[in-house]
Amino acid sequence: MADEPEEAPDGVAVFPLIPPELGVDPLLLAVLHAVVFLSGSDDEVVNPDASSEALEYMATYLQQLQGERLRRAREDLTCLRTYGRQEKWPKQLTLFLKTFLTDFGVGDHSGPLTP
Repeated sequence: MADEPEEAPDGVAVFPLIPPELGVDPLLLAVLHAVVFLSGSDDEVVNPDASSEALEYMATYLQQLQGERLRRAREDLTCLRTYGRQEKWPKQLTLFLKTFLTDFGVGDHSGPLTP
């Protein structure tokens, strides 16, 4: 893998690169990047049915977060929202971070809403 990511082609949704200095859990960042790619990329880039299925599985796993790991995920998402506001990210992206856990049914055993 290259140190510096290449520019994504048209129609690909990408999450901004997050500096390690923020101390955000790399596994959470990987999930956020995958969710943005799967849910935000054009249909010509990602098959919508395959994307929906993958997002449903991700929601199932995320719903298993509890205790310290859930608390840490919430803190990391707050950190990312603060960083995003400082970096003047689009409001849609900071809203995504604010509602991420709720949208995936985390902390709510009724299941995901719509990721």
